[in-house]
Amino acid sequence: NPWDIKACLGKKGYTLTRVALESGYSRSAPGEAFRRQWPAMERIIADVIGVEPWEIWPSRYDENKQPYRLHAACHAP
Repeated sequence: NPWDIKACLGKKGYTLTRVALESGYSRSAPGEAFRRQWPAMERIIADVIGVEPWEIWPSRYDENKQPYRLHAACHAP
């Protein structure tokens, strides 16, 4: 739940904007992790909170705790 994640960040003294700025991303970047798979940003948010990304977004990770690969559109000729 995005509100739970934001609350956890807040308890650590962070906002989504602070996460973005301190990690060198645009202000809107952390919010994108709530809408789509983004392993790098998921890791950053999880590190701030002090958990693993697959604990926050279990449906995005496989049994080996690796992010599911994003499937690009078919590139058939």
